[in-house]
Amino acid sequence: MAVRPIRLFGDPVLRRVAQPVTDFDAELRTLVKDLTETMQAAPGAGLAAPQLGVPLRVFTYFVEGELGHLVNPELTLGEEQQDGPEGCLSIPGLTYDCRRAYEVVARGWNMYGEPVVVNGTQRLARCIQHETDHLDGILFVDRLDAEQQAAAMQAIREAEWAGQAPPDIRISPHGTLGRAL
Repeated sequence: MAVRPIRLFGDPVLRRVAQPVTDFDAELRTLVKDLTETMQAAPGAGLAAPQLGVPLRVFTYFVEGELGHLVNPELTLGEEQQDGPEGCLSIPGLTYDCRRAYEVVARGWNMYGEPVVVNGTQRLARCIQHETDHLDGILFVDRLDAEQQAAAMQAIREAEWAGQAPPDIRISPHGTLGRAL
């Protein structure tokens, strides 16, 4: 397990639609563990694989003492809406009120390929929607009203971290992915 660098606003990987996970193998389990450790070190309520530069449909969450992850999530949203503060580890230091569904039912898989259903309201529902948006290349600032979005973009341009180059991540070209056999 390792704490990995989190990709920041402006990194193209955050705007791409992530690919479904097809192999529930040791590599996926390592990714989930890295996501969990990085999320907790940040600290954050959730972290999606694209935020680590990995274009796969998987995220972790830690909300109100509940730690979990979802692979290839599919959401059913309730009709009732909620407004509330939202931030993002890829847009550090900024929080804006964002409208989300009050309730969500998320169906997916765990890292072992077993089916999982997560029912969430309020903060957990917000987190699951936020992280699933990351898997679709959507950032929470995209969901703000025009006035808030303009303020957010101005704050992003003025942020200390704005314009930083993405971290240099090297991936082994070998089948073992750099691990000894």
